[in-house]
Amino acid sequence: MSRQLTLLIVNASAHERQTLTKTLSALDVFTIIAKSDSQDALSLLKTQAVDLVITGLDVGKIDGWRFSRMIRSGLLATPKNTPIVLIPPTYCERIAETTARSYSIDAVLPFERQDMLPQILANVLSTHLDKSSRLNLLLLEPNQQRAQKICEHLSHNFVCTHVSSAASALSLFLQDHYAIVLMDTTSDLSGSAESLVESILKHRPSQAIVTIIDKRDADHAEQLLLLGVTDFVRAPYDMPFLSKVCDHAARREDFMVSYAEFANKVEQLSRSESRYKDLFSAHQRILLHLRTVVVELELEGAIRFINPAWEYLSGFGIKSSLNTQLRDYIAKDELPTFNKVIQEIQNGVRQHAQLELQLCHKAGHLVWVECRLQLIKNTSSSVAITATLDNIHERKQAELQLRHLALHDTLTGLHNRYYFDQQLNQLCNEVKSAQEIEHALIYIDLDHFKIINDSKGHQQGDIVLKEVSELFGDKIGEEHLTFRIGGDEFAVLLKHTNLLDAHMCAESICMAIEEHKFHFEDNAYSLSCSIGLTQITNENADPSECLKQADIALYIAKNLGRNLVHCYNKEDEQNQTLQTGLEWGHSVRQALQNDSIELHYQPIWDFKKQQIAYYEALLRLKINGETVYPNQFIPALELLNDTFLMDQCVIRTAIKALAEHEILSQVAINLSAHSFLDERLQPHIQACLKEHQVSANRVIFEITESASINNLNATQTMIKNLNDLGCHFAIDDFGTGFSTFSYLKQLPAQHVKIDGSFVRDMLNDPIDLALVKAVNDISHSLDKCSVAEYVENKEIFQQLKEIGVDYGQGYFISRPLPIEQLASSAKTITWCYRTKG
Repeated sequence: MSRQLTLLIVNASAHERQTLTKTLSALDVFTIIAKSDSQDALSLLKTQAVDLVITGLDVGKIDGWRFSRMIRSGLLATPKNTPIVLIPPTYCERIAETTARSYSIDAVLPFERQDMLPQILANVLSTHLDKSSRLNLLLLEPNQQRAQKICEHLSHNFVCTHVSSAASALSLFLQDHYAIVLMDTTSDLSGSAESLVESILKHRPSQAIVTIIDKRDADHAEQLLLLGVTDFVRAPYDMPFLSKVCDHAARREDFMVSYAEFANKVEQLSRSESRYKDLFSAHQRILLHLRTVVVELELEGAIRFINPAWEYLSGFGIKSSLNTQLRDYIAKDELPTFNKVIQEIQNGVRQHAQLELQLCHKAGHLVWVECRLQLIKNTSSSVAITATLDNIHERKQAELQLRHLALHDTLTGLHNRYYFDQQLNQLCNEVKSAQEIEHALIYIDLDHFKIINDSKGHQQGDIVLKEVSELFGDKIGEEHLTFRIGGDEFAVLLKHTNLLDAHMCAESICMAIEEHKFHFEDNAYSLSCSIGLTQITNENADPSECLKQADIALYIAKNLGRNLVHCYNKEDEQNQTLQTGLEWGHSVRQALQNDSIELHYQPIWDFKKQQIAYYEALLRLKINGETVYPNQFIPALELLNDTFLMDQCVIRTAIKALAEHEILSQVAINLSAHSFLDERLQPHIQACLKEHQVSANRVIFEITESASINNLNATQTMIKNLNDLGCHFAIDDFGTGFSTFSYLKQLPAQHVKIDGSFVRDMLNDPIDLALVKAVNDISHSLDKCSVAEYVENKEIFQQLKEIGVDYGQGYFISRPLPIEQLASSAKTITWCYRTKG
């Protein structure tokens, strides 16, 4: 025969003790011990363990809650995880469950439902686990150090489960129940944060989710809020505030459901004043400590009950507020919406409503609140409305700020590219539905703006962009929209405007910019712009098509001489060629953005040491499964002014390869003229070196002679900055663009690459041979190394070696190779050329 379980019943009521004992004795499962006082029960438990405890609430000086806490303390002879069932005198399901979780009680059952007790006990005994009053929290934090600090700080209120990836977070979430999911979206989770939120809320719509966001990342934060995130904390944050937000978020659903249950109880018990008072007393303690305002209104809207949180929220006293109209405290602009909702509830059109509105504080300012309204009816036809008000002012202010940041350019204050895409899509949809509607798109690019940035600096460039944006306001009506698309590109959407009026508007913009004097220090200078214009009609009512047409028109305007407006015309002879170039450019850009690149490495031979000195990284793209070479895609990138994207990809990939492949002792990386003077270049290089733990002296950057002399001062500064990091530098194609060597001494580069056009013909052309010798001699006199390109045969190889050139590069030594082939080819190359030498 199996052992019977020991059951302790603690209940002050003799009647209830007898009823419970009778009900459970019939099961022939328990040995029952009954106590009327909690102190007697504790005396027993100090010396004896039991298998199960059933307790009332009012069981002596130590009530049922604290009696349960004593069991969970682990100070008694009975295990701290002994199952506990609470039988309270009054019962409101959600409030009871919420409080029970706080005191680690396994189940709560009203006495009148004691017929369900066997089933409840069976469920409790089947989930016999270690109990904790802390709520379960799932933390997604990729940074281990931050995760440890968060878990340590939240450990008082939460049992934290930490994961470092979105996939792990979703897996654990589907396996267990968590009061709250806390995720740090400031780390590089890409699109994982939004996807994880969607998956969680799809599985459990009421799940509380708190995100940690970067205050600069407006788009990301707004998207999370729209997806249904409960709350967020902006980095940097302090731990007490994070704990407070998490606690509120985790218990918010409990509170809101409890209020609805409370309202239902009021309706059920309104026929009995004494029962109503009992219920009120049972909830009074909760209402006193809630930061949420709970209001009960007469059907006409007068306040007949309100809890103390009202004073904290509004500044008005409870007594002075009773019998006044709630609408008297609502902001004037919000009144129409509030009155309409109240009227619909009064007329029975709707039973409940939720809205966000502003409350007038006694001090004179407005406070954003979330208002939930619920209609209450009872059998005597008495009708009332309950309302809960939550302070959401900080969140609302953050939302408004984020919305503004999400839709506006921070430098100029104009609308940004994100909002442009939205509005262009909306206008296209309008003309699709009504053929008589037409709009216009103006695409603007400042002529030679890069010269200002390079010669005057980016700070002065920013000032110019701000002044240009102010000129738009004088020429474009408020009904139209102006955008900064990026860099020095702007767009204007002219609503309900025909082509002639749009052209006149574009011409006025051209003239305004041309006539405006931009001042820098004591100098004044002029600027111009090129404008592409297209009409938005039912024939081209597609955002991509409109943008493509305006793009084509803009580049035609540039090709025609700049400082003019060109209207898109599909009959224009230049369109097809230019359109093809632009489309190819966009394909190249997409390949770079998708990291569809491959670096080949060409060995640089050291003539003196007879070994490979370093390698030059040469870019190849993979587009539609085919390998594309630089001469095929660089012109397209230059057309789009997007060579910096190319250089970013090459730098990132080459430095990663340095970290992963020992054979790459040192790598040379070519930089385009456009990206070389870009202020983003140096931080990008530093970040890549730090991420992959690569020493800077393993990187040689190359820039062509012609690019370096276009802005000698800026070139000097950038080379010096890169040298200070530890990187080396080479002047590529030297000798093609300058008639004197004097400028070479002004550049702190370590290598000079002799242009291949001289090397290739040096055996047949004495002038080319003299130039090669001259560049080599001047390089050595300036303490720089010389590198010869286009070493295409053995004769050139031997001649360069005799001249005393330091390094050679060309197909005779080796073609560019994928990284996987370098190790085997390096041995062959070294053996071969040592033998030939």
